[in-house]
Amino acid sequence: MRIGVTYDLKADYLAQGMSEEDAAEFDSEITIEAICEALAALGHEPLRIGNVRKLAERLVAGERWDAVFNFCEGLKGVSREAQAPALLEAYDIPYVFSDPLTLALSLDKAMTKRVVRDAGVPTPDFAVIECLDDLAKLRLPFPLFLKPVAEGSGKGIGRQSKVDDAMELRRVAAELLQRFAQPVLVETFLPGREFTVGIVGTGAEAEVLGVTEIVPKASFVGPGYGLENKLDGWEEKVDVRPAPPAEAAAAGEVALGAWRALNCRDGGRIDIRCDANGAPSFIEVNPLAGLRPKHSDLCFIAEYAGLSYQDLIGRIMASFFRRHPDLARRRAAA
Repeated sequence: MRIGVTYDLKADYLAQGMSEEDAAEFDSEITIEAICEALAALGHEPLRIGNVRKLAERLVAGERWDAVFNFCEGLKGVSREAQAPALLEAYDIPYVFSDPLTLALSLDKAMTKRVVRDAGVPTPDFAVIECLDDLAKLRLPFPLFLKPVAEGSGKGIGRQSKVDDAMELRRVAAELLQRFAQPVLVETFLPGREFTVGIVGTGAEAEVLGVTEIVPKASFVGPGYGLENKLDGWEEKVDVRPAPPAEAAAAGEVALGAWRALNCRDGGRIDIRCDANGAPSFIEVNPLAGLRPKHSDLCFIAEYAGLSYQDLIGRIMASFFRRHPDLARRRAAA
């Protein structure tokens, strides 16, 4: 089966002058090669497409694929992750991972929290600061945790993210508003342990692949799992280890509730943090989770579950084919 692969290659954007932080969400050549190799090993013919503009050019030129492994983060706008799948839907081409609605929603952390909260999934109390005047209406008790409302890969999370008084709150909010040119999410700070839950499948068939705990080391930066702790050399800052069974079960239950409430599909990751009593809460979702071997959290989760990289991609593709039984029959008949 001919499987197109859409992606944003980090090296391309760095070559255009983008900073390391701005390009943090984009993928390495290692990741794209690994995905294509896994798809080939599973019996498919992977065909590289590239970013959303390349996808648009090739669609207009008449090129088609049986399906697309959509791994595009997008470049511009608060709905940037939704652009590639929206194009694919317009051309009636099935694709792996979540749909435009879910991808647009999940990039906005505040809108996401409203949906999961309405579904009964625990999440820290929060507010959105669009300008500094909004601080006067804030009624959350300190300490608080601040981050950009629509960034991924831990961007904007660092040493100053946790604030303990009104002066710190104003200073950090002002810095984030100026630096990222978008609203700031302000949450009640949860002082407990942090977990990452890998999920494969869709809807009622979704299941927890595994749960890892994010354990800070002495050189861990700040109060959260931010970008500086995820860059090269992360091994000196954090230990990513399998979560104990009881904690894994509790985190997994919260994560599955959020995954289903958000209509996420095929595979991804949900971040969980606990309060002072150890009760887990939803923090955020990544429906286009990193897939770099030996580096990305979802890959670590798969390894701890005894799965190879090919097995992980196979589980994701199996979920996709369950959603598209016509393609599954064509594949079986080929």
